Amino acid sequence: MTRKLFAALALSTALSAPAMAFDITEMSDAEKAAFGEAVKAYLMENPEVLVEAIGVLEERQQAVEVQNDKVLVQTNAKELFDDGYSWIGGNPEGDLTIVEFMDYRCSYCRKAYTEVEELLAKDGKIRFIVKEFPILGQESDLSARFAVAVKQLAGDETYKKVHDELIAFRGSVTLESLARLADEHGVDKDDVLKRMNEEEVTAVLRANHQLAERMKISGTPAFVIGGEMLRGYAPLKTMQQIVADQRG
Repeated sequence: MTRKLFAALALSTALSAPAMAFDITEMSDAEKAAFGEAVKAYLMENPEVLVEAIGVLEERQQAVEVQNDKVLVQTNAKELFDDGYSWIGGNPEGDLTIVEFMDYRCSYCRKAYTEVEELLAKDGKIRFIVKEFPILGQESDLSARFAVAVKQLAGDETYKKVHDELIAFRGSVTLESLARLADEHGVDKDDVLKRMNEEEVTAVLRANHQLAERMKISGTPAFVIGGEMLRGYAPLKTMQQIVADQRG
C-alpha cells in the first residue's frame, strides 16, 4: 500500500469512527510517528479533504444545536408561551406562536421589528409574544421598565403604541423623555415613573432574564418560532419559511 493511500484510508477511518476497527493505540511508537507523518503529508497535498471534513463536522454540530434548542423550547414552554404577563399581539387565537426576546436599543431588533410587523400582517394566523430583555445598558433598562409599567397601568393597547414608539426612538432615553411619552399617550407620568422601580416591574424583567439564561440566549433579537429557535436577525423570507416548516 502506498503512503498516500495508507494516509487517506487512515484519515477516512478516523473521521468515520467508531464504525471501523482502526485502533491507533495498537500501534508501536514508530508506527504512530509514521502514521502521523503520512496523514500530515496527505493533508498538505490535499487540503480540500480537511475542508470537507470540517464542513461535515459543522453540519453535525448544527444538527445537535437545533435538537438541543427544541428540547429547550419544550422544557420552557409554559414560561415562553403562557407566562401570564407578557404582551400578546398578532392573532391571539393563531395556530402558531412566535416569541421575541428584544431590546429597544438594539439596532437589529429595530430592523427585525419591520420584518415581524410585515410577517404578522401578511399571515394573519400568528400569535406574537414580546419578551422585554434589556441587555444594552441603562437606556435599555429604562425603556423596558417604562414599557412594562405602561402595560401594567394602562393595558395592552397603550403598551403597543408605546412599544412602537420606543423601538423607533432615536434620541436619548431619560426619565424626562419617558415622562413626555407618557403624557402623549394619556398615562399619568408620575404613576408610571414610580411603577418603573417597583417590584411588579422588576419581577417581570427578572423572570425574562432567567428564562433567557435557561434558553442560552445572550443576544437580541432572539426568536422562538413554534418549536424552533432563531438566534439573531433574519429577513422576512427566512421567517416565513420557518413558519411554513413548523406548520408542516
